[in-house]
Amino acid sequence: MPELPDVETFRRVLARHAVDRPIRRVEVADPGVLRDVGTRRLRTVLRGRRFEQPRRHGKWLVAPTVDGPVLVLHFGMTGSLRWATDGEDRHRHDRVVLTFDEGELRYRDMRKLQGVRLVADEAALDRLLSGLGPDALDVSREEFVETVGGLRRTVKTALVDQELVAGLGNLLADEILWRARVHPRCSCARLGRRELGGLHTAMGAVLRQAVKDGRVPPRRNWLTGHRDDPDGTCPRCATPLHHGRVGGRGTVWCPHCQPAARG
Repeated sequence: MPELPDVETFRRVLARHAVDRPIRRVEVADPGVLRDVGTRRLRTVLRGRRFEQPRRHGKWLVAPTVDGPVLVLHFGMTGSLRWATDGEDRHRHDRVVLTFDEGELRYRDMRKLQGVRLVADEAALDRLLSGLGPDALDVSREEFVETVGGLRRTVKTALVDQELVAGLGNLLADEILWRARVHPRCSCARLGRRELGGLHTAMGAVLRQAVKDGRVPPRRNWLTGHRDDPDGTCPRCATPLHHGRVGGRGTVWCPHCQPAARG
């Protein structure tokens, strides 16, 4: 599932290859990924335009055009954005393709849970993203503590709630909680400012490295490097990992490093 580091990689792909270059052709292989815009309008409005520098907010990629509308991409559980040079075969899940003089920008998605939007301007973009919390890489320690502290829900469900903090998914949340030695089922209300500050520190460290790697890395010294092992053990203490569901999501933790709260 694409999370903040993946979307940052997609942003860099667009910035490197497509900024300030005219869009020669727009092809929609599957209109099922279009949201609130039709195929004809997407083609008509984008053809001939140039992208300005793109930006990311959580899991959303925002690509403004020069003096024009804003293309907004969300990658759901299986989406990606790829650059292909002339002659490269297209994938059967390439749903929308923007052609430039030197190659193609391909929006690929198997499950089509989210998709491609086109909004008129920045004001419309603000309305579209108004329900999101601050970007997980930008949120300050104080804002994080004030937002999450005291909530009467499990800390895992709070971390993946995009209305609180935007950009974290299942893998990142589990990794952050493991780094901070916090049990995923612990109530936010039981966490003090010191523990919440530790979560914020762990979040920053995990995100910075994951962005550098372009994904949530399956490193052997990370929890993510062991979560899919049949007999996975904690990379810190070698205790067998526990698997369960928290808020309906598959969750992995170390029972030694992340003991359940008592009382």
